Amino acid sequence: MLSKIVGLIGIAVLVAALVACSQAEPEERQQPQAPAAAPTAAPPMAAKQPVAPAAAMAPPPEGFNVIGGSATVNDEAYDLTFFKNYGVNPFIDTEDDHLSTFAIDVDTASYTVARRFVQDGNMPHPDSVRVEEFVNFFDQGYAPPQEGAFAIHVDGSPSPFGNERHWLVRVGLQGKEIASDARKDATLVFAIDVSGSMGREDRLGLVKRSLRLLVDELRPTDEVGIVIYGSVGQVLLEPTDGGEKRSIISAIDRLAPGGSTYAEDGLRLAYQLAAERVRPGRITRVILLSDGVANVGNTGPDSILKRIQGYVDEGVTLTTVGFGMGNFNDVLMEQLANNGDGSYYYVDTLNEARRVFVENLVGTLQNIAKDTKVQVDFNPEVVRSYRLLGYENRRVDDEDFRDDTVDAGEVGAGHSVTALYEVKLHEDAEGVLGTVYLRYEDPDTGEVSEIDREFLRSELATEFGEASPRFQMSAVVAEYAEILRESYWAQEGSLERVAAEAMRVQRLLAEDEDVAEFSSLVSRAEGIQSQQ
Repeated sequence: MLSKIVGLIGIAVLVAALVACSQAEPEERQQPQAPAAAPTAAPPMAAKQPVAPAAAMAPPPEGFNVIGGSATVNDEAYDLTFFKNYGVNPFIDTEDDHLSTFAIDVDTASYTVARRFVQDGNMPHPDSVRVEEFVNFFDQGYAPPQEGAFAIHVDGSPSPFGNERHWLVRVGLQGKEIASDARKDATLVFAIDVSGSMGREDRLGLVKRSLRLLVDELRPTDEVGIVIYGSVGQVLLEPTDGGEKRSIISAIDRLAPGGSTYAEDGLRLAYQLAAERVRPGRITRVILLSDGVANVGNTGPDSILKRIQGYVDEGVTLTTVGFGMGNFNDVLMEQLANNGDGSYYYVDTLNEARRVFVENLVGTLQNIAKDTKVQVDFNPEVVRSYRLLGYENRRVDDEDFRDDTVDAGEVGAGHSVTALYEVKLHEDAEGVLGTVYLRYEDPDTGEVSEIDREFLRSELATEFGEASPRFQMSAVVAEYAEILRESYWAQEGSLERVAAEAMRVQRLLAEDEDVAEFSSLVSRAEGIQSQQ
């Protein structure tokens, strides 16, 4: 009799389980639409769910990797990864418009995101590629300004890619350098995402190791505060003197993942904490460290910025630093930085963290210019048409170039900015190709300055191989990005050709480790593409 009862109970349990599965299955099959701020997700997957802290999670079944790998839903490399397609700039006839105007951008995240894709054995999602961020990742070799905040550099040659009648022109801006012991004291408030998704791939572990690097660079006159957010924002560490490294490290060590993602609440609290510490002659910056996927409260960059815009106007700047791939929102991180008067980085390795937080710390923290805009005035008598490579989401109307109420880009100390143009020239035309105008505001005095540089056709090299190695490198990097984002203008391009050019340029820049790594990445991407 007892055995029959046990058997009936077992059958009942089995039936209940089957019913529960059948009821859950339709919900699992329904895929949510990507948010309006990110119309192109790669791909939109199941909504982000609260994840328990790693210590509380049951061990996964043998052979199942819960925090990595590429075997995810819909045969895509990563789940819930959002990027945005800003289009590709066309060729413009100078007879129609001889002015090209844009806000500068010193972000480099797009390149390191693509590096992560390739190193994981996947082709980068086309919408993740922003050409200017690929080019600006690399040292350009520009001389610093003799005086003032910027030096303007221009060079070029026939284009090695695409139509043989095209020329490539590089417009470079080099910001003044500030020695590390001469930078301003800084109040830094870290807004750290500790939601459940930050437990994937040990991203919170990389955040903690990255922050330890930064803490080592702090001065006693600096201050650090820490706000964390999962299901709600909370202050983990009130602003503390940089000399109290043990207290700061202790707070960092207490970080643990868990809960949903209330990014708006965390950022609001971080900005509030930072605004209380604003002082003249001092850097006050919020540094957001996150995978960027918010799922509580306002979740898009525009709505979040509306809540904190007043703090931005008070002088609290924002740096965003992305971690992880899969459950990652590039759109939110990039747009928050653009509108928060700061820069966006993506940290895929501890070496990249060292680049951002140690080697380039002064540039990461201290701006030398704000609302920085470039306008290139092409001479229609020499230049028939032109195309700006990248900067599609940094467009500025020509008539707004000298409107100083229009928001533009910020530049940190020692940063360089490069813009590449493909141009078609009138045959046998000589003389002035154009004039570069640069307009910016001093972040301390509010004084607006404008400088310019005229450039001639005679300044262009007659052969690509005769141009400077750094120029050649920029050209190869741009073509790589154009192919990855499936640009109309790179339809005839090939990664095989780019790989060959990258290897050749590597020999010219043998001491540059970034160039060597780039050459290796292109070869790897070529292999991945050929397998597909």
